[in-house]
Amino acid sequence: MAADSTLTVAIRVSPASSRTLVGGRRGDALVVRVTQAAVDGRATSAALTALADALGVRRADVRLLHGATSRDKVVTIDDPGPDVAERLAALLAGR
Repeated sequence: MAADSTLTVAIRVSPASSRTLVGGRRGDALVVRVTQAAVDGRATSAALTALADALGVRRADVRLLHGATSRDKVVTIDDPGPDVAERLAALLAGR
C-alpha cells in the first residue's frame, strides 16, 4: 500500500467479556471482545487498542470514524503496512 493510504474497518465491540479477543465476524464487521464495560468510552478505547495490537500497528494509527456510543463502529488505520490486509482477513476468518 502507498505510504499515505488508509484502511477502513468495521468492527463490532462486545464489552464486558471475560477476556479480550479479536477475531470472527458478525455480518461484515470484525468482532472485538474487551473486558472493559461500556462506560465513559472505556470499551471503545480498549477495542481500538486491541485492534491495533492484533493488526500489529501503532495505536496512534487507529482512529474512530463513527460509532462512539454504539457497538458497531467504523475505524481507519493510517499507513497500514503490507501485511495488515492479510492479518485482517485472517482475523475475519477467525484464525
